[in-house]
Amino acid sequence: MATASEFLDRRVDRGTLPLAAGDVFVVLAFLYAGTLRHETVGFPPTADGLVHLAGVAAPFLIGWVLVAVPVGAYSPGAGESAKASVPLVVRSWIGAAVVGLLLRATPLFSGGVEPTFAVVMLVVGAVSLGLFRAVALRLSS
Repeated sequence: MATASEFLDRRVDRGTLPLAAGDVFVVLAFLYAGTLRHETVGFPPTADGLVHLAGVAAPFLIGWVLVAVPVGAYSPGAGESAKASVPLVVRSWIGAAVVGLLLRATPLFSGGVEPTFAVVMLVVGAVSLGLFRAVALRLSS
């Protein structure tokens, strides 16, 4: 049976760490854009606004941590080409968004799960992350 260390060695390539940082930035950026759109956080954000943004982002970042590594978003080869990387990040986001939406449906997180919000999260997140990966890998080659 594989140990956790062996699993991580197969699923995480240190060379993809810049992609991981970019992925988290993209998720936070589109969530911040949504809070701006709905005027729940202003620009520049106040301390209260940042706390609100953290509450909005937390379930989706938890989902990202739980899903991205097992799906292979940072596996060897994920940082080599957009052809390999974009499908991995989109599949990871779909799973992460579902986890995030399920968490928002619990009393642990506020916000609820309106169907329109769920669709926007799935589509905007997948497109944003896919575009980021495509551009980042294009620029790095």
